[in-house]
Amino acid sequence: MPYVNIRVTREGVTAEQKQQLIAGVTELLERVLNKKPATTFVVIDEVDTDNWGAGGESVTVIRKREAAAR
Repeated sequence: MPYVNIRVTREGVTAEQKQQLIAGVTELLERVLNKKPATTFVVIDEVDTDNWGAGGESVTVIRKREAAAR
């Protein structure tokens, strides 16, 4: 019974994109590990950019800097 947790920043991931992720991960586990789709669980968590950091900075700060550089 596989459980896959996908975490992305809350920046406009659509319901269609989420469905594609769920279907794709489920298919991958079936193909590679011979896992049954009916018992494969995929959870997508959306995390606010203030709560996600990289390189010592929040993604909010990184995105603002990237936007100012454009």
